[in-house]
Amino acid sequence: MSKAYTQAGVDVEAGYKAVALMKKHVESTQTKGVLGGIGGFGGLFEPDLTGLRRPVLVSGTDGVGTKLKIAFVLDKHDTVGIDCVAMCVNDVVCAGAAPLFFLDYIACGKNTPEKIAAIVSGMAAGCREAGCALVGGETAEMPGFYAQEEYDLAGFCVGLVDYEQRIDGRHIAEGDLLIGLSSSGVHANGFSLVRRVLGEGEGALGRHYNELGCTLGEELLKPTRIYVRPLLRLMKKVKVKGISHITGGGFIENVPRMLPQGLCAAIEPHSFPEHPIFDIIKREGRIPPRDMYGTFNMGIGLVIAVDKKDGGEAVTTLVEAGEHPYMIGVVRRGEGGVSLW
Repeated sequence: MSKAYTQAGVDVEAGYKAVALMKKHVESTQTKGVLGGIGGFGGLFEPDLTGLRRPVLVSGTDGVGTKLKIAFVLDKHDTVGIDCVAMCVNDVVCAGAAPLFFLDYIACGKNTPEKIAAIVSGMAAGCREAGCALVGGETAEMPGFYAQEEYDLAGFCVGLVDYEQRIDGRHIAEGDLLIGLSSSGVHANGFSLVRRVLGEGEGALGRHYNELGCTLGEELLKPTRIYVRPLLRLMKKVKVKGISHITGGGFIENVPRMLPQGLCAAIEPHSFPEHPIFDIIKREGRIPPRDMYGTFNMGIGLVIAVDKKDGGEAVTTLVEAGEHPYMIGVVRRGEGGVSLW
């Protein structure tokens, strides 16, 4: 251990302790393809290519954004790791890929081992839910760059799909149905606006809302839902033509990303229950509906495009997988992107 480095503010011993504390969480995510454990310079994974004629790797990376500010104020750090995983694996499965492994990057002002372990416990929980392995990561203590009690998170995920089974929207056609899967709330996008409208101090976050059935802070720290297992199950039953993960930019930006040129999505806003948190944000911030749909998921975290003839079976399969699907719209001809009826 370097005494000079410690005097500069980097506690190497704390780093060793953090690794020891997180080890059990990492091991809980191991899948068949994992080779070795944590501690090496790279995470090794041997993919099973059985039955794949033309294997394609699909990658995704993301973070948690200013939602972390809520975790700092409430000193609760075991859910934001789930958000980090969810933001990556949900993107990867949009291409039809099954997530294989995940890596994280945690940068902090001061390495508090128990806090780092809590963050990683959330990542491990997210990986277990998504069926992928946490094969490595990095914790960087950066005194003077981050405040002592603050940190940032980023993640990276790799998935696998057969080339012919990839989902890229190319088969979407006029008349296809749009099925929405419910969100848990705000997920991990739009928090700069949420914090400006509702506040981020202890008093604001501790306020109880009857319509939420909990405090604002408890509501905002609900983790992003992970849709991997229900979607992989659905893909085995029907032909899924397109998938859109509703993240930053809400419906307006994300749904068109799966649509071929010349087609648009006609969404019926009253076809699904709007999560109460969005009514609170809209009311207290006096935000127009179009801006809400251009920022938040509004209660739908994922949109799936299927052929009209497959709609019934798709809904049944999703219900059996524990989802709450809603028929929220149809695909039409046009260049408008998204129209809200």
